[in-house]
Amino acid sequence: MIRFNDKNEIIQEEAYRGILVGVQLNKDISYYMKELWGLSEAAGIEVIGEMVQNLEKPNTVSYIGKGKVDELLEMCENMQADVVVFNDELSGIQFRNLEEQLGVRVIDRTVLILDIFASRATSREGKLQVELAQLQYRLPRLTGFGKSLSRLGGGIGTRGPGEKKLETDRRHINKRMDDIKREIQEVKNTRNTQRAKRERTEIPVVALVGYTNSGKSALMNRLLSQSKKEDKTVFEKNMLFATLDTSQRSIQLESNQQFILVDTVGFVSKLPHTLVNAFKATLEEVNYADLLLHIVDSSYEDNDFHVDVTNHVLKEIGAGNKEKLLVYNKIDLVENRLQLPLVGEQAVYISAKTGEGMDELIQQIKGRIFSDRRLVKLQIPYDRGDLSSYLCEKVKPQKMEYKEDGTYFEAELSLEDQNRFRDYQIEAE
Repeated sequence: MIRFNDKNEIIQEEAYRGILVGVQLNKDISYYMKELWGLSEAAGIEVIGEMVQNLEKPNTVSYIGKGKVDELLEMCENMQADVVVFNDELSGIQFRNLEEQLGVRVIDRTVLILDIFASRATSREGKLQVELAQLQYRLPRLTGFGKSLSRLGGGIGTRGPGEKKLETDRRHINKRMDDIKREIQEVKNTRNTQRAKRERTEIPVVALVGYTNSGKSALMNRLLSQSKKEDKTVFEKNMLFATLDTSQRSIQLESNQQFILVDTVGFVSKLPHTLVNAFKATLEEVNYADLLLHIVDSSYEDNDFHVDVTNHVLKEIGAGNKEKLLVYNKIDLVENRLQLPLVGEQAVYISAKTGEGMDELIQQIKGRIFSDRRLVKLQIPYDRGDLSSYLCEKVKPQKMEYKEDGTYFEAELSLEDQNRFRDYQIEAE
């Protein structure tokens, strides 16, 4: 938000001072309010106050009761708040009424998340997905738009790849949404072609999923480092939604086995449906994975809440029944490890930062995605160079020697390849 001081000079990078507001219906919302606090800070808001009201149902006019609106107005004036952040989605009428009564910018949880995504998006696809989500959210709220949704004036809730004055003409907005969907479909078609090519190589795919800031990118970089591929590392930072774009990297293990590792956008509770729908093309990679690594921040006190949030989103995108391995990350930050959850063979405990537990994680991955593979010894005649080329390009043999009667290979083969090369096996282990 651009403002001017007494000398008519532009004030830039001014910190926002915000108050959080939630309505508690039939269950405790303390987790959600704590999460809203973190989201607000990620958007550059200094949280200076919080209000929670118990109601049977939200007020259709102002979301909270009239008395609470007056109390909130007093808080805003006394604490010099710039913005009020509501924990749930507001209607256009609620936005308008609240801003008229409070005299400050009003945003809701969805606007806040969209704002964070808009500031983080870097790729063309990511920007298109965020803009589509913004338009889908604003379309039904054209009537009663408040300052936060008018796209005028700048500030929280108004930035992003679609930062233009929104026309009130619904046909204009619908046309722009159709254009964006076509562009996203083109990117999706390219990804489908790449996926089909990858599937022909029979290289398994492992996808990283989990709550935002659980350490997915850090784990990918640790595995890349162990694969001697430091030049392929991805961006990582201790912040919510540090990365939005899906990253794919090839991981080569010491055993010469190879798999594709996919890093996806982090999840958060009440992830806006518009955003889930916009990012479905990206999140489809999760559905095609052979194994999901569900990354959990073990240092967070209420990480069960994070696990539930991730499972809910996975179910929403159709990946709820995929094979998963729980990976409790950041154990270097856990003071009392006796408090770590005991979940048996379905979980491993690691630190992507220090490397602790990585050997166990790799063994767990290998046991799940290479379970049908067996080390075999092959003798390929010299007149079957096509088979030798296949082994070198697709399988990456552990050993290869040129002998009198042909080329000798030692390689781990899938069940399908074992059948393909059955006539050339000289010994089985």
